[in-house]
Amino acid sequence: MTVNGEVTVSGKRAYDVLVVGSANADLTVRVARRPGAGETVLGSDLVESAGGKGANQAAAAARLGARTALLAKVGDDAFGELLLAGQRAAGTELRHVLVERGARTGTAMIVVGPDGDNSIVVSPGANARLSPADVTDAREAVAAASVVSLQWEIPPETVRTAVALARECGTRVVLNPSPAPERLEGELLAAADPLVVNEHEARQLSGRADGGPAEWAGALRALGARSVVVTLGGDGALAADDGGTVAVAGVPVTAVDTTGAGDAFTGALATRLAAGEALADAVRFAVRVGAASVTKAGAQPSYPTPGELP
Repeated sequence: MTVNGEVTVSGKRAYDVLVVGSANADLTVRVARRPGAGETVLGSDLVESAGGKGANQAAAAARLGARTALLAKVGDDAFGELLLAGQRAAGTELRHVLVERGARTGTAMIVVGPDGDNSIVVSPGANARLSPADVTDAREAVAAASVVSLQWEIPPETVRTAVALARECGTRVVLNPSPAPERLEGELLAAADPLVVNEHEARQLSGRADGGPAEWAGALRALGARSVVVTLGGDGALAADDGGTVAVAGVPVTAVDTTGAGDAFTGALATRLAAGEALADAVRFAVRVGAASVTKAGAQPSYPTPGELP
């Protein structure tokens, strides 16, 4: 039913998390060492799996039990089918995933070194065609969600439209501006609750070359962000909001592949925020999910269920 313009189920919103973002096929090769400029190295057999920041965050949230929907665009090719199958396996609602005829699905080419770190090149494909109009057409889904999670692998104007619509509908915005733009407008920062950035993104968007995570988070809040989360890889994360700044320690694990770990973190964070948890508590949970995700190969295939957390 609809109450005050919000779609609800038994008095609650129909979705915990709506992810508006990218969907890519991940093509992954493992190497003994990553090549330098002009160099060729031999790698493992190519592995094809479902990925993309938006699809990853949706899969992570769904596997954790959140009622999750994805608004994304894929091509009518084999990679598009791969992505849809991955979301079905995770338990994501797919009615808002659009299939663009004649388009190629977004593709990420990933090289993973022996330490688990990776280098990634993304070809946007159908992601570049996810338009503001597509978001406007999905207004009911935005209104039906407790949290809308966004990234920066779709057109910026589409992100802006989704943020504006979420604010109109009273839906909380989790904004992960990755890959980071040169700057974020004030209205995007003002809507971010939280802004989720890694160390490089925090330094760039805050405009501060010095200091550390607490200083970068403080600078981003001074620029208008309602709350900020800085992810620190194996060292955990930092959360900053009106309640203060909290450093959350990392969980010691043996890293196999870090691909998609940040997306696992963000999907978990959105899940707990949708459940009403305080930011610092949600970050503590998300750190555990991110740590679990690096212990297996791939992005979505590595995402844990609640029973698999360290």
